[in-house]
Amino acid sequence: MKNSLQLAINAILVLAVAVLFYLHFANKPAATPARKPIATVKTADSTSTAVTTEEPADLTAVADTDKVGYVESGKLLDGYQGMKDARRNFEAKAKRWEAQNKTLVQGFQNAVQKYQQQAASLTVEQRASTEQQLQGRQQQVGQEQEKLQRQAQEEEAKMTQQVLERMNKQMEVYGKQNGYRLILIAAPSGTIAYGRKDLDITSKVLKHLNTEYASRKK
Repeated sequence: MKNSLQLAINAILVLAVAVLFYLHFANKPAATPARKPIATVKTADSTSTAVTTEEPADLTAVADTDKVGYVESGKLLDGYQGMKDARRNFEAKAKRWEAQNKTLVQGFQNAVQKYQQQAASLTVEQRASTEQQLQGRQQQVGQEQEKLQRQAQEEEAKMTQQVLERMNKQMEVYGKQNGYRLILIAAPSGTIAYGRKDLDITSKVLKHLNTEYASRKK
């Protein structure tokens, strides 16, 4: 289950976040903040001089740097506590679905065994009627199994999407806070063929993700 889940996550991650973010207007020079006059002072020669002050700096602005980094998707996903909790919750649900499936199959097998034990004492008409009932029950079991499978797939996709959305949002926050122009995803499928180790910021981003996740759980 873990391998299939990992492949599904990597596929979504590569498609959705191949390039995580590129700063808005990153190539444009920063505009000089406008200065507003706050007072007019009379000088000795009776001329007026405007005294100006600068607007407060935008604390949310990101420094226009050339910093680039990448994160390894496998390490990030395996180490993110939010993903660990989501997987644990999904596996608990999967066990319940497995138990339901087992009950369905066992019930059908018991009905078949009962028929086999009684078949010799049944009339031709009774055997035909019972076999027809068993065929109908077999189809019903198959339909219920398909329903459980769809439910599991939908729940897994929903869980994965929710975790990735949280991760992507926080990676963007980390990138802006630390002045990164670009953060890339290194996935097993080969999105990045080579990257210098000093550009690998997986551990730093993972620490940020887990710290933010822990703060939300308090």
